[in-house]
Amino acid sequence: MPTSNRFYRRPPHLQARQQWMVAAGMASLVCMALVALQLLPANGWMLVSTLLGLGFSIAGFAWSTYSGRHPGIQNDGVWFSSLSSRGWLAWLVAAFLTFFYCVLYWKGEWLGLRADGNVGLVGLFDPLSYGLKGQPASQWFVYGVLYTLAITAFGFKFILKYRHNRYQVLRTLSTVFFQLAFAFLLPEFFMRMNLPYNDLKNMWPLNYSFFDAWNLDALQAAGWAGKFFLIFGLLMIFAISPTLCFFFGKRWYCSWVCGCGGLAETAGDPFRQLSSKSTRAWQIEQWLIYPIFLFAVAMTLGVLYSYFTGQAHLMGISTAALRAWYGFAIGAAFSGVIGVGFYPLLGSRVWCRFGCPMAALLGIQQKFFSRFRITTNGGQCISCGNCSSYCEMGIDVRAYAQRGQPIVRASCVGCGICAAVCPRGVLRLENGPHPNRESSSPLASSFLNAPFESPKDA
Repeated sequence: MPTSNRFYRRPPHLQARQQWMVAAGMASLVCMALVALQLLPANGWMLVSTLLGLGFSIAGFAWSTYSGRHPGIQNDGVWFSSLSSRGWLAWLVAAFLTFFYCVLYWKGEWLGLRADGNVGLVGLFDPLSYGLKGQPASQWFVYGVLYTLAITAFGFKFILKYRHNRYQVLRTLSTVFFQLAFAFLLPEFFMRMNLPYNDLKNMWPLNYSFFDAWNLDALQAAGWAGKFFLIFGLLMIFAISPTLCFFFGKRWYCSWVCGCGGLAETAGDPFRQLSSKSTRAWQIEQWLIYPIFLFAVAMTLGVLYSYFTGQAHLMGISTAALRAWYGFAIGAAFSGVIGVGFYPLLGSRVWCRFGCPMAALLGIQQKFFSRFRITTNGGQCISCGNCSSYCEMGIDVRAYAQRGQPIVRASCVGCGICAAVCPRGVLRLENGPHPNRESSSPLASSFLNAPFESPKDA
């Protein structure tokens, strides 16, 4: 074989053990589909077997893939795989995810949700729901279980893949913990104690229903616990989050705590290279995420106005209709259907980059009021492009590294993958002094102060 072809050949097919793991996972999904169609019984044994089948198949596939390799950068063959390079398999998975989210948000009865007793897929999860909160399952309970399973199982895969990097291991363990404990188990236990459902880490504006009348009334009617939830939620918005963002940047939430980011980092890891680094994509990002944040603010002000005054309209606009449109367009269609359904086509942080109002708010704080930055050692950069390729937020990291310029971007979630895949140790995540963050090195200062010459003039 010629030398030039040796480095560009297709990666080998799946090994026998990997094929068995894929078969086991597909068998579990087929069983769930048959239960949803009421062709298989919905009982506890079926639930345990399908969940264990999914979890162990993902973990087994990850173990057979990475356990025999030396620790280090493991992104071989991503552009040859149909799943991770927008091939037919990627389109198939995207279509399945999009369909699932549409059914989840708007056709819960198709999953078996019934007022007189659940059947199908929702009925399959009834035993677990009764065990945790003493109530029948809903489509959202089903989603919560599958979501937590995905972050946990794919988190194991992520840890094996990036085990050479302590930062990646720790933040993955953090996201798994917060998803399992705070997003899933604690809210279910609260409901078992007849308290309002509350995910303590999920704050406004990501939790856009926090200021809804029904939620405020429920919190005030729940006694001391409800008042604690209300006060803690306000402190998260106005004190805890800004303080943590000042010291650590938006990564404290987006990469260590948030469930949306947790799913993007774990289950979405094979698709991170698909995020566009073009100027056009950056412009679309600016045109979308900040207007959506302003939409969230306007919607919330309208909801609070109606709550305190009893008036249904503000400046001639129905606040209930404004809230309904936000919930449909942003809370459901963008965050779920597009945000996750388009992982295999647009990358794993579509929602975080283009639509999340929480990311917009934290990004403003990070850009102007934070100590966080990614410093670069331009003299060591070999321009391999790994950092830019695997930045899921579409930042051209290599351009900063070549200039020796620290990276201070509102969109950066501080995932640290750019540093993890750098073969020369050029990039470093730091919490340095706030002044002069963007020109801390002599090389960066010289570039930033030099006159700009366009390619036409060069």
